[in-house]
Amino acid sequence: MGNYEALQKAEEERRRKVAGAQATPVAALDWDRTPQTAPSRPADKPGFFKRIFSRRAEAERSSQASGELNKRRISILRPDSYVSEQFRTLRGRIEALSATRPIRTICLSSANPGEGKSTAAINLAVVSSMSVDHKVLIVDCDMRRPTVSQSLGITPEKGLAEVLLGQTTLDEAIAKVEGTNLDALLVRLQPENPSELLASREMVKLVNELNQRYDRVILDTPATLGLPDSKIVTELCDGIVVVVRASRTPREEVNLVLEILDRNKVLGMVLNDAEADRESYGYY
Repeated sequence: MGNYEALQKAEEERRRKVAGAQATPVAALDWDRTPQTAPSRPADKPGFFKRIFSRRAEAERSSQASGELNKRRISILRPDSYVSEQFRTLRGRIEALSATRPIRTICLSSANPGEGKSTAAINLAVVSSMSVDHKVLIVDCDMRRPTVSQSLGITPEKGLAEVLLGQTTLDEAIAKVEGTNLDALLVRLQPENPSELLASREMVKLVNELNQRYDRVILDTPATLGLPDSKIVTELCDGIVVVVRASRTPREEVNLVLEILDRNKVLGMVLNDAEADRESYGYY
């Protein structure tokens, strides 16, 4: 019995030691400590993707606007381009017609806005100013939605309206187009009565004075349909060039423009955005 009791006691002692070892507390994890926060990524911030897409859209709009401006002044940026050559051809045809009748003032018009009228006016004026000993002026007669100044990169201090209102002289209003021999009479003030100003005696006097000063005057008029402005200005000019946009300007609207304007003054038409040569901005 003595040996048995000794063994039993030894076994109980071993069990207590094992149980004590298992109950020994392990260093507790510090669960209460605030975990280190990982640095926030840009994409986690509110509105991140919205800002990214907004910037991309703005960049695309800026690129498109820049491309449109370059189209409007391609004869300045790329004088040896296919498009510039087409405008030289137009210039040559007008000069050929000038041999049969005097053509100093030429109006460019279209049926509706956005058909390339201002682009044609600017580029025709630029290539015309390349002729030796030729003084050429472009006049922006669209006092409602002027575009020529932006296209040429000029911020005018005075413009057409100020001249017609007697607020400034013609010399003060005329600007030089950098990199060319071209002069420009642009729009700064946008009056409330553009039609009345264009139909005024002062406008008649102005065109007569420009005829004396320049060999060629190119007038960019508003679109013909819906406004009287184009009809008023074309009455003061020697010739009219109508700009038509391919696959966009309906035939009936072209016919209507020819009915509104003086057919005897129409020198011809420019077909814009034709499929002939997309690389060269689609003019034909």
